[in-house]
Amino acid sequence: MKLVTIQGNAGTGKTLLALASALEQRKNFRQIYITRPIVPLSNKDIGFLPGDVKTKIDPYMAPIWDNLKFIREQFAGDEKMLFKIDELIRTEKIEIAPLAFIRGRTITKIFFIVDEAQNLTPHEIKTIISRAGEHTKIVFTGDIYQIDTPYLDSESNGLSYLIENAKKHPLYAHITLQKGERSELANLATELL
Repeated sequence: MKLVTIQGNAGTGKTLLALASALEQRKNFRQIYITRPIVPLSNKDIGFLPGDVKTKIDPYMAPIWDNLKFIREQFAGDEKMLFKIDELIRTEKIEIAPLAFIRGRTITKIFFIVDEAQNLTPHEIKTIISRAGEHTKIVFTGDIYQIDTPYLDSESNGLSYLIENAKKHPLYAHITLQKGERSELANLATELL
């Protein structure tokens, strides 16, 4: 499939599964590109943060790095695999960047992961997919019930829009994850709050 959506509650492993899949398929692509929209939890602009652009966006990209670190830890005894993952990062075969940097680009032969896609509008989803060049795969992950922007809801967000409109298309597949894997405490928050 060239277009995949992974939907599930917090802690179900959406980002981890997408990243592990990208690493498994890395030889079919020239780069793994992972991005997410920058939506502060308190809806404050990042401009007020001190530092340069990299310093400002690093906290928003931390969950992706956490997932990559978790995958790396699974290979603790495999020096060859640890070296390979580190080399992919060092040579920028794995690139983690904010979504704002995608406009105007054509992404060719890229395994492209868009995390937290529920915070995107339908127009933004369309813009991202329209960037796809030949031999590109795009995976959108998100939780349609965990919207961090006041302008979207569980039905109007871009991820819901994509799931609804792409179903039955031969280039598209959808996965819904149901079981929380993060912790019992995280599952309690999902179920009760």
